Amino acid sequence: MVKEVYDITMAMNLKEIEKLIKEALPDALVDIQDLAGDGNHYSATVTSSQFSGKSKIEQHKMVYNSLKGKMGNELHALAIKTKE
Repeated sequence: MVKEVYDITMAMNLKEIEKLIKEALPDALVDIQDLAGDGNHYSATVTSSQFSGKSKIEQHKMVYNSLKGKMGNELHALAIKTKE
């Protein structure tokens, strides 16, 4: 008898994503949209004074780093737009 094991990764919800971003960027205004209604494909607009003087790449890295390795795991896809 063969036992099949499936790795089921739980999707992240909007509030979890917002919480992680705000922990790293406390002054951030965060607007997250569920693009496909599946809990796996999101768009986030993040506004923070901490982005001042940083390139878009640096700003996006700040947001990705705030997710603490969940991107690609619990969080499948996140389109990011940053503003100062």
